[in-house]
Amino acid sequence: MNLAHLHLLINHLPILGSVLGGLVLAYAIFMRSVQIKIVSYYLLIISSLGAAIAYATGEEAEEAVENIQGVSKDMIEQHDDFAMISLIALVILGVASFVGLVLTFKNSVQTRNMAFVTLFISIISFCLVARTGYLGGQIRHSEMSSGAATQQNGGGDEDRD
Repeated sequence: MNLAHLHLLINHLPILGSVLGGLVLAYAIFMRSVQIKIVSYYLLIISSLGAAIAYATGEEAEEAVENIQGVSKDMIEQHDDFAMISLIALVILGVASFVGLVLTFKNSVQTRNMAFVTLFISIISFCLVARTGYLGGQIRHSEMSSGAATQQNGGGDEDRD
């Protein structure tokens, strides 16, 4: 296994982890459960670490596909640019989750406020990382391109009886 393969394996973790961690955190806030809140913070921290690994292995993945016929270098650049924005958001999410975890363990009066802040950051992070994943998927997944559906249906706007 090389770093390009690792990139493909790990890149789903930040997407799924940020949405799952956010949902679990929302549930923890609603149920006022300290234990569930702690679990959600761990999920969000793991998601943030996954984003760092995905970003760190992205260059190797780019080198593996950039010379393949049909791969758009413009799409790679869009994905790369958006990945940096997503990484920043997920690092902020990881830091907020860590702070929330510490405040929860200390039984601070700010625990609930930090949980809401972290939940808000997780929603933004999920949106950003989902867009990054979508752009990355378009690099090699032809079924995601806008013309794929019309090509499969026989091409275009023909009248059908």
